[in-house]
Amino acid sequence: MSPAGAEKKNITRLVVAISVGNALEWYDITIYGYFAAYISKAFFPNNDPTISILLTFGTFGLAYFIRPIGGVVLGAYADRHGRKASLMISLVLMTFGTAAIAFMPTYETIGILAPIAVLAARLLQGFSAGGEFGSSTAFLIEHAPDRRGFIASWQFASQGLATLIASVFGVGLTSWMATAEMQSWGWRIPFLFGILIGPVGIYIRNQLEDATAPPAQKQGSPVREVFLHHKLCVILSIGALAISTAVQYLIIYMPTYAVKTLNLPPAVGFAATFSAGIVLTFLTPIAGMISDKVGRTTHMIAVNLLLLISIYPAFLFVTKNPTPAVIVIAVFWLATLKSLYYGPLAALMSELFPAASRATGLGLGYNIGVTLFGGMGPAIMTWLDAIAFIGDLAPGYYLTLVCVLSLATLITIKRTSADSHGA
Repeated sequence: MSPAGAEKKNITRLVVAISVGNALEWYDITIYGYFAAYISKAFFPNNDPTISILLTFGTFGLAYFIRPIGGVVLGAYADRHGRKASLMISLVLMTFGTAAIAFMPTYETIGILAPIAVLAARLLQGFSAGGEFGSSTAFLIEHAPDRRGFIASWQFASQGLATLIASVFGVGLTSWMATAEMQSWGWRIPFLFGILIGPVGIYIRNQLEDATAPPAQKQGSPVREVFLHHKLCVILSIGALAISTAVQYLIIYMPTYAVKTLNLPPAVGFAATFSAGIVLTFLTPIAGMISDKVGRTTHMIAVNLLLLISIYPAFLFVTKNPTPAVIVIAVFWLATLKSLYYGPLAALMSELFPAASRATGLGLGYNIGVTLFGGMGPAIMTWLDAIAFIGDLAPGYYLTLVCVLSLATLITIKRTSADSHGA
């Protein structure tokens, strides 16, 4: 095999290994949000369904507050001891957290211990996921620095794959099982699947060779470097990420929104997220490839403007015409714009930080952004939905405000030349 062919094979193997592991990580995170309506009754029962859902999504969001800690701890570990070592720890912890939820007795069985134990399991998942992004993104771009946009885009494309798999479970289970069966035990099936495939991801990652040397071995603490010299880069990475993660968690919220707000069957919301998963999986790498040619910020500002003028009309259309076809089309369109924005994002964020503290900086910025604009998103939208003059349009208002924030951030990055490909 020629050197070029061998290199291509190695890159393909690398992308597959990181993507499979990352997809498993995000699948385990996603299914909690997708099946929130059932989890709320199993672990957070209340006479008021809105309070029950708020408690469920509140627990979903609280787990995100530990993610920056996971990002710093596992990111610093990756900067000192190599990316692969951190990635292995992350995947093992996620598998344990998923197993805990899958086998957790309900509130009816063990009382208040049930929601407390679920929160503990979610905190473990949050810590694990916190270390995943920084380590895996650094791992990817450092093996193909000349194609950063394309190769880093698989970080997010694999999240689309997770959305796709979770949506298949949602559509299939809610279509084939009675509501009582779903509530009793059916919702546990996707979690059990996550446990079974966890060892597969661990095995695949263990076969990788980490060709990137730990860059911070002789340069002091990467955490100290980030807090002393790269605080602005962390803030910019948070702002750039905001709209992307807000749309992602809207997609996670969609099955609950379809049932609770629009009074539609659960399968409708899952069908919408399934269409989103297809787009996110296949369009994101194309967007990353385009950004390698035209520049990250140039590409992302254009997509952000399309999002800004699309979000509110899309939700106005959905609330005025709450039919299955309209919901699927609206989510498909938002997922398309999100994919175009997602593609260059991981590369843009990685280029804000030097190699010696890259995993730490990425982990911190990404996880703070996801916590503020993603993990708490479903709870915020549920709360806004309960306010009379906002009601059904809550997601539209929320996403529009976040979109403005990301647009301002991208313009700042472009003007300060923080984006090395953004000119």
